[in-house]
Amino acid sequence: MTQHVYRYLEESQYRPGMGLGLATAGGRKPHPFFFRGFVEHPDQVARGLLAVAEVARTRYFDAGASQRMRDPVVTSNRSVLRIEAFSACNGVYARLDIDDEGFESELIDWGTTNVDINEPLRAALSGVAAGDPLRLSVGSDELQVETLDGPVVERKVPLPDRWLKGFAEVQIVSAGMTVVSEMGVAAARATLRDLPRQRTGNQAMWVAFHSSGARLSRRATPDTPSLVGPQRLAALSRLLPFVRGLTVYAPSAVSQRTAAGRNNATMSLRPSAWTAHLASARFTLVISPELYRGFSGEGAVLDSLATADGHWTNAVAARLAGQARLDSESMATEIGSSPAEAVDALQVLGAAGRVGYDVHRDGFFHRDLPFDRSSLEAMQPRLVEARELVDGGAVAFGGGSAVVESGDRAYTVRSTPEGATCSCLWFAKHRGERGPCKHVLAVRLATAPVGDRP
Repeated sequence: MTQHVYRYLEESQYRPGMGLGLATAGGRKPHPFFFRGFVEHPDQVARGLLAVAEVARTRYFDAGASQRMRDPVVTSNRSVLRIEAFSACNGVYARLDIDDEGFESELIDWGTTNVDINEPLRAALSGVAAGDPLRLSVGSDELQVETLDGPVVERKVPLPDRWLKGFAEVQIVSAGMTVVSEMGVAAARATLRDLPRQRTGNQAMWVAFHSSGARLSRRATPDTPSLVGPQRLAALSRLLPFVRGLTVYAPSAVSQRTAAGRNNATMSLRPSAWTAHLASARFTLVISPELYRGFSGEGAVLDSLATADGHWTNAVAARLAGQARLDSESMATEIGSSPAEAVDALQVLGAAGRVGYDVHRDGFFHRDLPFDRSSLEAMQPRLVEARELVDGGAVAFGGGSAVVESGDRAYTVRSTPEGATCSCLWFAKHRGERGPCKHVLAVRLATAPVGDRP
């Protein structure tokens, strides 16, 4: 497994009366400050940071197996400061967004970095009360070296490939979500207080909304998003005193189909996003469809990686400059592409960690992680195997379908109004819900126009 190593100049730390300094390990310049300022709601922001840290260190399907906390990612979009992380099991994505009304900046630019939130810092954040000054400085303005007074502090932190794959999957599933419920203060607090306390194991449950909140149900309808493992909402409980509303998002519901093509009455399990509205800020959790199912293995990005035109991807990449919202239609007009080509380009850039998706703003945002674009396809085994099939001449067309020779068997790929189908076991099991199989990918690669790949 490839790991991306970050080096910190010093430890993140909290100094009473001075503020919170988040040690940087990246950015557009060598170890810059790209944000410094006081927050307007220090106790709320402190709890929000702790909630992100809680998600990062939790394995939700085995609560007793605490893992080493991965360091959250901080992005400044000038008008929004974002702190985001994945759970140790990669089944929960958390992000705290602080709008510009929520801070008084002394310095602000756009940039992204991995930050260090260590145990002493978490203890200090726990003691921040309303009215206490809290100053955020993302970066370091000096290089420390070892002297008689003390050593320089450098920390190497590995960031696994699955985080990058998780970022890619979350921005794709989030882009396909719509609002399924909006709640006021009382209903929102009741929902976030009660739902995480319920223990349902890995049992399929759905959320039914009513005027005073929400409840779990075994009955599925198109208006009831699934929620397997409601304890995965627990991080929002830290923020209950600050919650002013709640919006829940989910993809459009579709019925599962059996391998024989018959409709199944059970609605398919879907990811969902839960955005708690705070004072000049929001906290969003994106929950995977199943308790044991992480975002890093979904494969939703494979279509875009396989078929996106590199020309348009490069054109969009050249226009990324810290935008808090990237609209695909506006971007298409700017670069001269179709909206679909612009979306594909943004999704490929999302696979590189360079953009995310904000369900509240209904648009992409610029995030720039220091990942090597050339390593992306190597992290997608299905795509690697699909390219090998194409290069080996394994794809043949005729009679309105395609046949892919793989190993000692031949698989039939057909195009239908609902999407491509394949006769392989992978498709029979997942029905496209975890991205295309390697045979479908091979057919798409074989028919896609050749373009420059970024």
